[in-house]
Amino acid sequence: MTFKKLLISCALASLLASSINAFSQPTVEIKTNKGVIFVELNQEKAPNTVANFLQYSKDGFYSGTIFHRVISGFMIQGGGMDKNLSEKTTRAPIKNEADNGLANTIGTIAMARTNDPHSASSQFFINVANNAFLNYTEKSERGWGYAVFGKVVKGMDVVEKISHLPTDGGDVPIQTVTIESVNVITPTK
Repeated sequence: MTFKKLLISCALASLLASSINAFSQPTVEIKTNKGVIFVELNQEKAPNTVANFLQYSKDGFYSGTIFHRVISGFMIQGGGMDKNLSEKTTRAPIKNEADNGLANTIGTIAMARTNDPHSASSQFFINVANNAFLNYTEKSERGWGYAVFGKVVKGMDVVEKISHLPTDGGDVPIQTVTIESVNVITPTK
């Protein structure tokens, strides 16, 4: 191969790599004691929510938290409590971005919150059903909905397995489901 062909090949490879990175969304690996879940985050539709989730991930906040709420046929929720069901201290809540056009469908990840539409901080849930009643409808306390900010791209079998665990009579799984770590595995823009 001539030097000129080598130079052109390198330039094309570099251009291709930068094009792929320019369009790829950040992806995180959620390691649990029940398996691994890969989630692609939607930075374009939910930029503040994704930034919030990525910061908690980079800070190691999620390590040692649990999926503390599991409802078969609905969702699994975690990211805010330890194995003793004690809530971890979080940063300030974020603005609800549920009006971004993303729906609470099977395999999507969304922010958990209280009755206050703008109260989400660290807790999230993964839908195991199409939960249209959680979607944004209007800017009112009732209509704000729950902000979807990504989707499971691998490991939905793990999510399903967790969703079917027996609970304590409420929504807390009898077997503790620990989030061992949440790691960013693709770069952010």
